[in-house]
Amino acid sequence: MRSRISLTLCALLVGAGMGITSFIYAQNRNMEIHEPHMNAAYDHLGQAKAELEQATPNKGGHRERAMQLVDQARQQIEEGERYMQQHRGR
Repeated sequence: MRSRISLTLCALLVGAGMGITSFIYAQNRNMEIHEPHMNAAYDHLGQAKAELEQATPNKGGHRERAMQLVDQARQQIEEGERYMQQHRGR
C-alpha cells in the first residue's frame, strides 16, 4: 500500500515537473529573443542551483536558504518577462 502511494506521488511529481519545464522552456526561449541578458542571468541561476543541490547539506541551513533565494531570483526574472510582454510598447 505504501509503495503504491509513493509510486502515485512520484508519477504526479514527474507529470507536474514536465508541465512546468515545458512552460518555462517556452517562456525562456521567448526571453532569449527579447532579453538576452535576463535570459543569461536565468540560465546562470539555474547552474548555481544545480551546484548547490550537489553540495553537501551540512551548512546549518544556509545551503537550503541559498537554493530558495535562487528560486526566488529566477521567479523574479520570469515575472519581469511577463511584465514586459504585458506592457510592451508602453
